[in-house]
Amino acid sequence: MAKIIDFNLTVLDLCKHYPEIIPIMKELGFENITNPAMLHSAGRVMTISNGCRMKRIPLDTVKAAFQKHGFTIKE
Repeated sequence: MAKIIDFNLTVLDLCKHYPEIIPIMKELGFENITNPAMLHSAGRVMTISNGCRMKRIPLDTVKAAFQKHGFTIKE
């Protein structure tokens, strides 16, 4: 099955659909993703793109990491 990730979806929705992204995102600098309370509060409204802007993590770096792990980025 193709793993297609849409950066317009919330982090919580993406983690529910693809739980394997949690360690990928932690490695990229999104440490709070492993905290269930943060994931269920901020993750309900936060997108990966918004998180990248807040954390000053280049979106291209995140896209490359997901592609390395077999994801296709939905543009």
